[in-house]
Amino acid sequence: MYALVVSLKIKPEQRERFLTVVEEDAISSERDEPGCLRFNVLQDEADENHFYLYEIYRDKQAFEAHRQTPHLKRFAEMAAEAVAERSATFTNTVFPRDPAYWG
Repeated sequence: MYALVVSLKIKPEQRERFLTVVEEDAISSERDEPGCLRFNVLQDEADENHFYLYEIYRDKQAFEAHRQTPHLKRFAEMAAEAVAERSATFTNTVFPRDPAYWG
């Protein structure tokens, strides 16, 4: 499995817009992309404008397919205005080992 963790610090005045668009991206990713196995949005406990995206894809090709979707394009347009800081870490999952676990 191929996974990434994205850290996003959102401009406070853009928070509600971010929440609307990231929800659409997360739901559409899991619902419409067979290769997207998980897409969670997490909020930092200490900073309400700091979010983490936790995404798992069947493989790198599934992630590349995700990058071509209309919902990610809408997210990218919003992020260009709403995100103050961003970082991403790309990983390979270790546990659980069984691909069936991920669905």
